[in-house]
Amino acid sequence: MEFADVIIVGTGHGGAQAAIALRQAGHDGSIMMIGRESDPPYERPPLSKDYLSGDKPFERIYIRPPAFWAERNIALRLEIAVTEVDWMDHRVTLSNGSRIGYRKLIWAAGGDPRRLSCTGADLDGVHSVRNRADVDRMKAELSAGAKRVVVVGGGYIGLEAAAVLRKLGCDVVLLEAMPRLLARVAGEDLSRFYLAEHRANGVDIRLETTVDCIEGTKSADGSDRQRVKGVKLHDGSTVPCDMVVVGIGIVPSIGPLIVAGAAGANGVDVDEYCRTTLDDIYAIGDCAAHANPFADNAVIRLESVQNAHDMASVAAKAIMGDKQPYAAFPWFWSNQYDLRLQTAGLSLDHDETVLRGDPATRKFSVIYLKEGRVIALDCVNNVKDYAQGRKLVEARISPDRGVLADPEIPLKSLL
Repeated sequence: MEFADVIIVGTGHGGAQAAIALRQAGHDGSIMMIGRESDPPYERPPLSKDYLSGDKPFERIYIRPPAFWAERNIALRLEIAVTEVDWMDHRVTLSNGSRIGYRKLIWAAGGDPRRLSCTGADLDGVHSVRNRADVDRMKAELSAGAKRVVVVGGGYIGLEAAAVLRKLGCDVVLLEAMPRLLARVAGEDLSRFYLAEHRANGVDIRLETTVDCIEGTKSADGSDRQRVKGVKLHDGSTVPCDMVVVGIGIVPSIGPLIVAGAAGANGVDVDEYCRTTLDDIYAIGDCAAHANPFADNAVIRLESVQNAHDMASVAAKAIMGDKQPYAAFPWFWSNQYDLRLQTAGLSLDHDETVLRGDPATRKFSVIYLKEGRVIALDCVNNVKDYAQGRKLVEARISPDRGVLADPEIPLKSLL
């Protein structure tokens, strides 16, 4: 049976950073990364932005040049999945039936796109935006003449895809089941702003609108497959389209760990050192549920590059005997049109918001408070507020609302 000192399941940001951090910390044993995709590790955020738009070729979004991994003696096992974890015997079973032993295991498998559950959800022309293959299929259809696109989901993935598709000249209808955009992650001021921006850029946004089914027609290639021709809504109307993009979240890829006995529900539970409840198994990134100090220690999952990187470093250091609890500051960004959104902190359970600046200028911030304390900021085209505001979050400041709302008063003056 094959053996690797450390097996890393997943070749995304978390898995790649875990391997890099292990080598940087002096780990000289064997490292094997196992991933379902055919490509070496690459960046995910550009998929719905620069790569979909064609502004960046794929070669420019590699996390490291392909030769990097062999040079660091990091083995890549690609186009294969881990189907079973035997934590007692310290081995994994792969989708081809082979088994590999390990000393330590880092689970960085991320998540799979949440699919529509309606009829027609599996038709040709219905896409998610999670990996290179997803976007390559979209690009091929756009090149072949797809013009009318329905985007399902008004979160960041859906909005970013809508912005790029408008840039490419597509007619875009965006459907959101909630009464506002970004309802799960942002306050009403930001929701109203992005609603107005997307509508001004020609996106037909329909709120409180749900999908009944995806309608299809016989594919033009002569196969038995059916291709999307429209989206039927719950009110009985149909939106004709050539393509559907679904952005309604992810389902954590944790099945083998849960079957093996790991604790977890919405993600696999980890402690402050990213250890699961199974001996010698760590979990990081999108799939790891952890008590986050910036959410008053509520157990949450964070779907961000920042979280994947920082958890990877924590796990690598713990494996090397340098236990440092996860306490990284959470941040996030989104690019849509010429708008740069930067988020500092976590706005979960906020009970008050302060609008700083005028959204009409397209440079402003929304500040989130909980029990009077600043817990997060959403900063649009406002790098200064983002840089200074994160220090307010870290310092657990409870400032005067009038001062906080005045864009002429630097946030750093409140420290």
